[in-house]
Amino acid sequence: MAQEIINIQAGQAGNQVGESFWQMVLAEHGLDQTGAYVGNDPQQLERIGVYFTEINAGPSPKYVPRSVQVDLESGVLNKIRSGAQGALYRPDTMISSNSGAGNNWAKGYYTEGAELIEQILECLRQQSEACNALQGFQMLHSLGGGTGAGLGSLLLSKLREEYPDRMLSTFSVLPSPKVSETVVEPYNALLSVHHLVDNSDMTVCLDNEALYEISVRTLKTPNPEFSHLNKLISQAICGVSTSLRFPGQLNGNLRKLSLNLVPFPRLHFLVPSYAPFFSESSKHFQQNTVQELTTSLFDRKHALVAVDPRFGKYLTAAVIFRGNVGSKDAEDAVQQLQTKNSSLFVEWIPDNVSFSLCSVPPVGQKRSATGLANTTAIQELFKRTMTQFTAMYKRRAFLHWYQGEGMDEMEFTEAESNALDLIAEYQQYQESTAEDEEEYEEEYTQAEDAASAAVSQ
Repeated sequence: MAQEIINIQAGQAGNQVGESFWQMVLAEHGLDQTGAYVGNDPQQLERIGVYFTEINAGPSPKYVPRSVQVDLESGVLNKIRSGAQGALYRPDTMISSNSGAGNNWAKGYYTEGAELIEQILECLRQQSEACNALQGFQMLHSLGGGTGAGLGSLLLSKLREEYPDRMLSTFSVLPSPKVSETVVEPYNALLSVHHLVDNSDMTVCLDNEALYEISVRTLKTPNPEFSHLNKLISQAICGVSTSLRFPGQLNGNLRKLSLNLVPFPRLHFLVPSYAPFFSESSKHFQQNTVQELTTSLFDRKHALVAVDPRFGKYLTAAVIFRGNVGSKDAEDAVQQLQTKNSSLFVEWIPDNVSFSLCSVPPVGQKRSATGLANTTAIQELFKRTMTQFTAMYKRRAFLHWYQGEGMDEMEFTEAESNALDLIAEYQQYQESTAEDEEEYEEEYTQAEDAASAAVSQ
């Protein structure tokens, strides 16, 4: 039985990434743009229920994405409605207003977003009640704007209240180090991170800077557009969900993934990577052995977020292989990688790289691999945003726009201290070594003595 996932796309970035993601999922499951099955492989339909609802209204069944599209302005949703995928979605799952959030987090969270939230939750309730075994939710959004960040944060906190035992994973586009779309990005991003820390189970971080680098340097695309970047993000999302959607030798689901990747509840921000990336001209010179794929995943050139793993330590990592990959080869490749780069992995989590195998390769490729790494180097991301946030917040720049929507200055201070705590926690685990265990052992033996004393009484 398929464990269903409900997809939520919030804001302009979320909906554009979502459009690209569904395009790729349709191709992998042999569906056309209207949701009709045109494939010829029984494996494509075996677990199609993870992302699709089957509707038997006409002569042949139609598969409808289990997805909710949300935006505070109707432009992007109108474009989807009138585009190639217009007939794919259920009309009542496209929810928008006409006001727009105007890159203001407070508008998305407090005023404009709050007016839509009940309608969105009602739509999600209907979707979840139709599921047999709801696994959780995945949200696609960006943290720099108003809708994806503000309304996305509000939606996460409401979902956490209503579905406390379901997985909440997000694919969040963070502000880039060099390319800034809006001036108030640092405010919006840090206020969102403040909510992600508490409400999300697994946040896969992405940023445009790293995606541009991959497009220009590796894929040799001279002037990458957002459609090119969204395709890269979609490859990663499809890779992460492969073992849920297709049968394989070693299966995983969202809960298994996060269980192996998140050692401490607050440290659930992951760096995604994908291999192989290559330009069309070098396509015929690629060998793509299991060893090569594994090494590529841990190379910063293949990471979809601008951090350098060499400046931190891996707490945990997960590798998902697709295509004809033997379990022995995968095990050896992962083992070899850990042995070679032992200094980059923390000593106090033995065997901290998990892997899963799926026999169905991506469309047009023989084999591929997707990586998710929980590395302390991700603190670079938060430090970068933090520096920009502090510079503006010191002088209370742009604050009146947020206070005008009923937001309190205290929230900025709380978000700032929460982000500082997060950075400190990553640093603490980066510096801790196996030698520190003595003090933990002392605490453990004291706790054991106290427990045995309590029992004997």
